[in-house]
Order: sequence, then structure tokens, then C-alpha cells
Amino acid sequence: MRVFICIVFATVVVNSAQAQLRLPVAPLPPLPVQKLTQTVGQTAANSLDELSNVRHALIDNLIRSNPRTVSRDPRGNPIVRDELLALSPSAQAIDAALANGFRVVREQAARDLDLHLVVLQIPSSMNIVKALRQLRAADPTGTYDFNHIYIGVGVVSTAGPSNTPAASSETSASSSDTPAPQSTGAGASDQPLPRVGLIDSGIDSSHPAFHDALIHSWGCGGRVLASAHGTAVASLLVGQAARFHGMLDRAELYAADVYCNAPTGGAVDALAAAFAWLAEQRIAVINVSLVGPDNAALAQIVRALTTKGYVLVAAVGNDGPAAPPLYPASYPHVVGVTAVDAHRRVLIEAARGNQVMFAAPGADMPAADVGGKYAPIRGTSFAAPIVAALLAQSVTAPDLGQSSAAIESLAKSAIDLGPPGRDLTYGYGLVGADYRSDLAQPAR
Repeated sequence: MRVFICIVFATVVVNSAQAQLRLPVAPLPPLPVQKLTQTVGQTAANSLDELSNVRHALIDNLIRSNPRTVSRDPRGNPIVRDELLALSPSAQAIDAALANGFRVVREQAARDLDLHLVVLQIPSSMNIVKALRQLRAADPTGTYDFNHIYIGVGVVSTAGPSNTPAASSETSASSSDTPAPQSTGAGASDQPLPRVGLIDSGIDSSHPAFHDALIHSWGCGGRVLASAHGTAVASLLVGQAARFHGMLDRAELYAADVYCNAPTGGAVDALAAAFAWLAEQRIAVINVSLVGPDNAALAQIVRALTTKGYVLVAAVGNDGPAAPPLYPASYPHVVGVTAVDAHRRVLIEAARGNQVMFAAPGADMPAADVGGKYAPIRGTSFAAPIVAALLAQSVTAPDLGQSSAAIESLAKSAIDLGPPGRDLTYGYGLVGADYRSDLAQPAR
């Protein structure tokens, strides 16, 4: 219990809305990570309750640091202050909103998904809850909601300057910018490379693990704003170095930075723009290691993707086994991923429920960190890319039949760790089990 409380305390002391901890530096893998070996039954209920406080502490810090741009919805979830979303509204609905004092501040079209997202600023004299109620009452069949902010769900244990893509007060280009993709690294091959998408924070593409990687970057007006969380997740997908390797030996990574060091980074309109870009590129498998509340606009965007055969792989979150479902992992047809440690035990902080489809390694292993370093990682954020990489090897284009067959095949190959069949803790079971043992081999 004492070990558990110490780790929870360290986790709460964060400087990033992406749950990136700054602990003593570890220069090269393999790296030790202190293991939490308690099962849920061995851990006191009041300690498990503290697990959900980690993400809430991040939210509190984000709002305190940026009161002019970030606020809360009635349930305490972070939202962009004074902004509401309208998904594919009719011209009449927008005209009515404008007549009532609303103002269009941004809009974007996702042509491949046949969606149109409008960001409305509420009238200065109106409470945002009342404003949302008014929009919904005026257009009962429309889709309206807050512009919720989503955050990363994992711990990168390393020392160094802080990287705070969602909690920084620095401003950035809005998510409606459409910068041209940039590539780093290249490799000639006669065979088409697997392609995988990533929606996260920025990647340190100068890291040696990405020397031979082909990375197409999007977001932030073309600027590179590296972050520990995005760098770690990307390295688990496509990183390759003498003493480290990701899941895919050769692949193209299409990486969208939806944070850009902005306090409102990770908002729904940024996610929508990233999904639209990946749909334009026809990237069939997309990793999303971010969590937040249910959102009507995001739900429709996810539905548009999955019905067209895209595979969304998402972390289920680290709020604890009794926590409410987090999204987008909990939306129908999204591949929700939980994490296990080196002993194949589910992390005590991992969410449980019907949203769990697979388990994968997510602790007791290193990943790339900013500044050319490697660091221990822990969380469902880092299990999701293992599953995404496995699916990307067989899903080459958005296609319902191909996607369904790939998921079914992966389920049949999974190691059943819980009760027979699919369960609420491990889903269909553990996949990518050999990745950790291979990665943990010491360099010679």
C-alpha cells in the first residue's frame, strides 16, 4: 500500500495536461520501472478512488493556468471557454443562431466524411449551458455540444524541461489551419509500406529512433513542437534504433499534432480536423491515446469513420476500474485497449468495462523521449499503439470487410487471461505479448 500511495502522489504532481511525469532520467533501454503488483482486490477502495484524481488534477491545473480560454462543463470536464460546436448544421439553423447573437469563429469541412463542423462563440451575456440548451431547442435534430478538451493517458518517467502541449499558456495556430504534410526519413522499397495514423501531441522526429522512419506530420502551422507523450507513442509504432525497436519495422506514420502547445489543445475541433486529414490520406488504422467525455459531435465523427471501414484504436484510460467510461475508446466499433505489466497483470489504474477489446503491454518497458533519450512508460496510452501496429499490417485501406476480418483474426490470436471468452478486464485477451520480452533484451 505504501508503494502504491507514493506512486499516486508522484503522479498527481504533474506539469502537463498529458500526464507526463518528470522523474530521474534513464538514458538507454532496457530500463527498470517500479512495478505495481497489487491486484484490485489487494488494493484498498479509497486508494483506487485516488486513481481518478490524477486526470482531474491535470484538468484542475489546466483550468487554473488558463482561466480565460478553458473552463468546465456541468460535469467538470474541460472545455474551450465560450465555444460550442455544431456538426453539419442547416443554413437555417446557423442563421437562427446568428440572429440570437452567436458568432461563427471557425468552421471546417471533412469532405471524405461528408461532415461540416462549425465552432460558435456564445453571446457575451449568455451562460454557456443556457446557450447550448437554446441551440438544441431551436434545432432538435441537430448535433450540438461543448468543445471538450481531451488529454493523454500515460506516464513518461523522465527528467528534463517540461513539455505541456495542453497546459501551456502559449498560443498556436488554430486547428483549422491546413499545413502541408512534412516527411522525415525515407527508405526505398518495392513493396508498399504499412501505413498507420496517430492523433496525439508533437513528435521529436530528430530522435535517433526515427532516423529511418517515414513520418508525415500535420498541424501547428508546420511547426514542430515535440512532446514526450507523442514521441513515446510514435516510437512504439515505428521507432527503430540499434537498442530499441517499435512494432513496425518499416512503415509510414501519419502523425497529427492536435495540441501545438496551446491551452485549448486536444479540443474536439482539433480532433475533427486531424481525422479529416487522415481520411483524406485514406489511413485506415488510426491510434488515439487520448481520453475525455462523451461528446455528441465527436461521436458522429467516429461513427462516420467506422462505418466507412476505418479502424480507430484508442486507450481506455487510467482512471481506475470503477471509473465511468472514457471516450473515444467507449464509442461503438472503436478498438478499446487496456494495458498489462511484465507479469501479464492488468494495470490497477486501467479502466474496465465493455469498451475493452484487447490488452497489450503498457508498462515495464521504455520508449523514446524528447532530446534523444529513452524513458520508462506506463499506461493504456502505450498499449494502444501495439494493437494499432498489429492491425495496420493487415488493414491496408478503409474497408469494412477487411477491417472486421483483421479484428476477428487478432481476437482469435489473443491470449485469454481472464474468464473464458471476452471479459471486462482483458477483452478478448493479450496481443503483442512478445513485444516486451524482445524489447527488454539488453544491448550487447
